Amino acid sequence: LSWLKTPFKNLRRLQELTRLNADEQTQDILWALRDISFEVKTGEVVGIIGKNGAGKSTLLKILSRITEPSSGRAEVSGRVGSLLEVGTGFHPEMTGRENIYMNGTILGMTKKEIDRKFDEIVDFSGVEKFLDTPIKRYSSGMSVRLAFSVAAHLEPEVLIIDEVLAVGDMEFQRKCLGKMQNLAGEGRTVLFVSHQLEAVSNLCNKAILLRKGQIVAQGNQDEIIELYMKEMSNIPMESLSERKDRKGHGRVKFTETWMETQDGKVVDRIKIGESVNIKVRFEVHDAAIKSMITSIAISTAKNIKVCDLKNIYIDEPFGPDLPQQGLLTCSLSGMNLNHGTYYYNLFCASEFGYEDWVMNASAFDIEPSDFYGTGRLPEKDRLCLMNYRWSIE
Repeated sequence: LSWLKTPFKNLRRLQELTRLNADEQTQDILWALRDISFEVKTGEVVGIIGKNGAGKSTLLKILSRITEPSSGRAEVSGRVGSLLEVGTGFHPEMTGRENIYMNGTILGMTKKEIDRKFDEIVDFSGVEKFLDTPIKRYSSGMSVRLAFSVAAHLEPEVLIIDEVLAVGDMEFQRKCLGKMQNLAGEGRTVLFVSHQLEAVSNLCNKAILLRKGQIVAQGNQDEIIELYMKEMSNIPMESLSERKDRKGHGRVKFTETWMETQDGKVVDRIKIGESVNIKVRFEVHDAAIKSMITSIAISTAKNIKVCDLKNIYIDEPFGPDLPQQGLLTCSLSGMNLNHGTYYYNLFCASEFGYEDWVMNASAFDIEPSDFYGTGRLPEKDRLCLMNYRWSIE
């Protein structure tokens, strides 16, 4: 008779949801957001980052008054323009022109105010040829272009933007980021959710990291991004040989990697300009393999690719006699990277195809040092430090 009892059980659960208190612990309830509190001041540009499912979009919906919180409150002062999902705020049967006026009216603007901004909105969106076409005929990219243009140009005091910008092409993304920078320069407040960490770093002056509906950290955007990348990289505790998150046929396998100074000391922290050796142990499980291409790809905490140290670039092939168990050494005569945290991937291919590919095989930190002998260093986002001289005639 369980099939008879199920509807009544579901009804009781639904009744419990309507009586739910924030302080209650209910096993069947998954909180999208829980116990979060923060303040964004006028003129701040705040990036909200975190893994999928962390609660970023739910937070923006609450701040945009689209979703009502089940407990607590969100206080927003000023006119809010938001772009959360493709098509949000647009009526599909209405034309682009009609939707512009409808959105302006919802924001509390008069027809004269909308008329004054109309040409700017259309020009920025690039959809002037389709202005009198129903929105339902627009592609997702066209909808996003028009939606962002409306949200950004109808003079909001607070602009809330979700990852939806990823739908647009690169040129339009650059235009959007430029527009958000202009709004911030005018003293407007911007909340920006994105997985494009470089954009968050360049655009924002503060960031919030969410994990499972709770704030993990908030503060300087670069520090929060670095914390997030360490969390995302999540280099497993098991040894390299036991890693399961690898790709390739497996006929050649990386088993261990570490970094050494010139005197053979194993380190994971070095100074700018220090010479090091990256060591990689490997195994060959197929005697038919006679040669291999190996790469160490170094990237920043923001996942910006810095360099690819591939043996074929410098014409140092491995083969034709490969040992069953071997040790590779990549010698760097001066790690001329700016201070920060870096990761490296390991890649190997044979004459038969990809053999082993391990992302974030290891990590290391570079500490500041007096590289130029002047006590000065470039900003942290200037990744490479070059030996150079100036002259004047």
